[in-house]
Amino acid sequence: MTADQLTQPEPTRRRVIEIFLGGGLLASFASFLYPVLRYLVPPAVADLGGDEVVAAKLAELKPNSSKIFRFGSRPGLLIMNSDGTYRALSATCTHLGCTVQYRNDLRQVWCACHNGIYDLGGRNVSGPPPRPLDVFDVHLRGDEIVVSRKREA
Repeated sequence: MTADQLTQPEPTRRRVIEIFLGGGLLASFASFLYPVLRYLVPPAVADLGGDEVVAAKLAELKPNSSKIFRFGSRPGLLIMNSDGTYRALSATCTHLGCTVQYRNDLRQVWCACHNGIYDLGGRNVSGPPPRPLDVFDVHLRGDEIVVSRKREA
């Protein structure tokens, strides 16, 4: 045996346990601190793109049908009612951000993630969604269906 081996004690079980407990306490502290920091420093707002987008061509939709389209970085839902009028809503569920879809058999907007239901006006009817969907304005421009954000009054 050399002199170095005689002066350095072997790690004891107590020291190993202290390291594991210390690491566990440090990880617990970080897991409590992280949500507080996320709350104090909110995430950047997603780019929603411009204020209007061409959602579809007139010939794309049949009465009582729908189409998902891109509105900036988020999906939108364009619905052609049975009477030939159009509605446009945000296609992002207000509960957990899932993409909603139009149920033509029920004439309602449905989120498959947790069975949230909205009416055609975007109001939450049942399920867990806490607030209504955003409603967009729809305009016809030539053979294009143009969707734009509602202007604040």
